[in-house]
Amino acid sequence: MREKITKDTVLAILFDDPEAVKILEKYKLPCLHCPVAQLEIGALKLGEVCSVYGIDVNKLLEELNKAKESKQENEK
Repeated sequence: MREKITKDTVLAILFDDPEAVKILEKYKLPCLHCPVAQLEIGALKLGEVCSVYGIDVNKLLEELNKAKESKQENEK
């Protein structure tokens, strides 16, 4: 995950990062445990899922990107 996370980021990318998964769990993203979502994970965009479930995508993006930046700083 090198690029900034946006509303158009597909869930498959986020699900590969354990820190991102923790944040998604905090926001109670139902796709984490949904068998149907697991089949469509490469096509589901974060913004679309947040819209459907009433999750504040801007707050979520802020937290995800902050965690990503912190991780990248620690890797330097």
